Amino acid sequence: MSSTPPESSPESRKIPAKDLRQPLSLKAGTFALLLATMWAGNPVANKAGLADAGPLRLGYLRFILGAVVVLIYALATRQSFRIQKREWVPLILLGILFTVQLAFMNIGQDYTSAGHAVVVTTTFPLWTGVFAHFFVPGDRMSRSRTFGTLVAYGGVVAVFYKGFVDSSSDFLIGDLLLLVSAMLLGGRQVFLSQLGQGIAQHKLLMAQSIFGITAFVIASLIFEGDEAFTVTTKLVVALFYTGVLIAGLGFIGQTWLLKRYLPSRVTVLSLSQPIFGVLFSWWILGESIGGELYVGAVLVVVGSALAQRRGKPKTKQPEPAGDASR
Repeated sequence: MSSTPPESSPESRKIPAKDLRQPLSLKAGTFALLLATMWAGNPVANKAGLADAGPLRLGYLRFILGAVVVLIYALATRQSFRIQKREWVPLILLGILFTVQLAFMNIGQDYTSAGHAVVVTTTFPLWTGVFAHFFVPGDRMSRSRTFGTLVAYGGVVAVFYKGFVDSSSDFLIGDLLLLVSAMLLGGRQVFLSQLGQGIAQHKLLMAQSIFGITAFVIASLIFEGDEAFTVTTKLVVALFYTGVLIAGLGFIGQTWLLKRYLPSRVTVLSLSQPIFGVLFSWWILGESIGGELYVGAVLVVVGSALAQRRGKPKTKQPEPAGDASR
């Protein structure tokens, strides 16, 4: 008879840990809303930085800063960077998915308007809910949650309705590319949440950064090699916001949430980003605010509340008397 304890046998080590992801608590929901607010300022900062650097160069500089933040976080918390054999394939797939999703997003934005880009990209929580319904235990789309998510997205459409109606150009190609990007982003949120159950979050973030930096550097050398690059105060501020706060601290916070809470519950609060984005545009860029913002804000708040509502626990049915003898 073997003296090896049962819990240390190879067979027992293959048993996955219990999935502890749950609906958002009040504190976690507040934190998720704070992250969504931070992300709402990302397009404003990107727009400011594009005046002094090309989009590809701005992209890899942002990810380099984000990687530095993740590295400092990992070293400060004494995390190991050793990649186990079972982790290589998931990390490579995550890096490829991240890079492809960003490629569709950047190319799509060149073919469509900013208003269209915001509306189409912000569909990703809907896709997260769909993917989570099939792949995440306990994160199924009930009728009330589906209705709430659609109501919240209706608020996003309300904010940018005029942009669609007044547009005279054909943005179909760009919108379709952005729709693919949104679907991939929704799937990536679920994939991150799944991988986070068995792989440390700093490894997930570094895998995304390494693939993103490599792809964007190569693309920048090919397509932006001769473009001027000017270091200004505005560019430094833009890179600090998009790199340190978003690609660094923001990614750490989002990955932490996806590891501990159901992904569809986390991402539905991202539907508030266009609301905050319009507010930031008004505050920083001086753009006007119309009545559609107030309608959109109400729909997003109501829809998000419906989507986060917890269902009543099912009462356990008593076992038949005949089963007591088993």
